[in-house]
Amino acid sequence: MSELYADRRMRLRDRCAAAGSAAALVSRPANVRYLTGGSPAGAVLLLGPDEDVLLCPTAPGGDPADGRLDELLRQVVLPTDGGDPAVAAVGFAREAGADALSVEEHHLTVARHRAMGSVAPSLRLADLSSAVEQLRIVKDEDEIACLRIAAEIADQALGELLESILVGRTERHLALELERRLVDHGADGPAFPTSVATGPHSGRVGHRPTDRRVEEGDFLSVCLGANYRGYRCEIGRTFVIGTTPADWQIELYDLVFAAQRAGREALAPGAAYRDVDRAARQILAAAGHGDTATALTGHGVGLEIDEDPQLAPASMGKLDACVPVTVEPGVHLPGRGGVRIDDTLVVRQEADGGPELLTITTKELLAL
Repeated sequence: MSELYADRRMRLRDRCAAAGSAAALVSRPANVRYLTGGSPAGAVLLLGPDEDVLLCPTAPGGDPADGRLDELLRQVVLPTDGGDPAVAAVGFAREAGADALSVEEHHLTVARHRAMGSVAPSLRLADLSSAVEQLRIVKDEDEIACLRIAAEIADQALGELLESILVGRTERHLALELERRLVDHGADGPAFPTSVATGPHSGRVGHRPTDRRVEEGDFLSVCLGANYRGYRCEIGRTFVIGTTPADWQIELYDLVFAAQRAGREALAPGAAYRDVDRAARQILAAAGHGDTATALTGHGVGLEIDEDPQLAPASMGKLDACVPVTVEPGVHLPGRGGVRIDDTLVVRQEADGGPELLTITTKELLAL
């Protein structure tokens, strides 16, 4: 594994060198983990001209959820009064002879950036921008294997919930139970706060569970994901509680299902991000739900639950193979509820079978 992380750091170093910087400072935790295998609290990674150094405010605690650090990477634990590791890293870069340092300006506060500049005024601070995030978009097969296991865990947790009695239980209770089941099946934790939405709440994006109780005839929308070895997946399903679905529920569900299927079928290497969004969105718009549809059709997943690419109307760029994304169109009707269907898939070449579906819980409209 050390070779894997060394190769990732070398690719980043090559990008920095092409931009005229011999050193880079990575502070965003997910990016640190991508390049080192772990993300101890507060740690930053310095890619120096001669060697790479992980600077930590305290000794790594060995928590499995923080990952397993590259054993060949030099680690420096700062003294108790050592201050900000990012500021200390600037001093390291200066001592190593660097005249420029690329930093993640999108992650640094203004105060932190100023403190770094004051340590070595002669050291030019350049913007690393989203260079690491761009490297992270295409996943290797080990990363995809972690996502596949995360999806299996989420499917298991959701499947068990569907076998239990739901009427009378609160959204909050069901969300907590799902998160417990994720951990029971081997997840490090939930990939994001679990959303359980009932009745008029159903179909809302990012709904925070309340004390509303599940009632007969409700739409029940569930969105959850597992975090496995740092990699995060997402699944969303909508069901009807305890009775035959009403005509309007069947009609709305079939519409969102058709949009979701169109989005999934549009996933292919070379497909434009916005074209995938358009494939799903135009079906909803043609039925008069363009204004009530979700703002984007999907997004990338990995070490964070919301990564590039963004499958949205204004997004620029094209998909590559081995890019995991969600496809999650939905419609919410104020006061009535709605439908959301969400899968995690990996973009694959047609010769390899096309998009690989990771989340396999049925998308049939079940009455529970």
